[in-house]
Amino acid sequence: MKRLCEDLAAKLQFHGWHHVSFVRDKSVHFAERNGAARDVVEVAALVHDLNYMVRRNSLPTDGAALRRKVLFVAGVSQGDIEWIEQIVLEAEMRTRSRDISLEAQALSDADTLFKALPVTPVVLAHKYLQENGITLRELAHKIVGEQVGKADEGYYFYDPEAAATYTKWAETNLLLWKCIVESLDDPCVEDLLTKVAF
Repeated sequence: MKRLCEDLAAKLQFHGWHHVSFVRDKSVHFAERNGAARDVVEVAALVHDLNYMVRRNSLPTDGAALRRKVLFVAGVSQGDIEWIEQIVLEAEMRTRSRDISLEAQALSDADTLFKALPVTPVVLAHKYLQENGITLRELAHKIVGEQVGKADEGYYFYDPEAAATYTKWAETNLLLWKCIVESLDDPCVEDLLTKVAF
């Protein structure tokens, strides 16, 4: 996966090896704490965003065929391939629910933490825009639409220690994106953004 990410580094400015390796490391950490199948979680984390290699601004389902191929070539059993696919789909922020498997919880918490890092909007948001060919307005509405409800309902993070440690970051991040959504309705802000290349 590292080599594949490095080969596509120009295309994967947000979802490159820096993201994949972070999510893998944190997924393993969360899996060890919650009792999930550590090895399966690690592999799921490595392949969870292959959809971005298939198509810009895509969903995890768009990466299913490539994920299966990569796993098959790597010698993963058919049963584990199916399990990993289920974990990846369960952990997807847009559609995940309160009651997902321990493996999906570990993956979800790691991926969610990457989104909630205080440095992500500052250092990586513009890379997400470029990688996916979307506008700031589209990204802001995506983040607010997909994430605020989970935070409000109390399952932004599944792991209690992650929630205790990172909720402040997540709340601050979501407040920032809510403010961005509000600011984009101001004609002066909209005019400013048309004059600035980012």
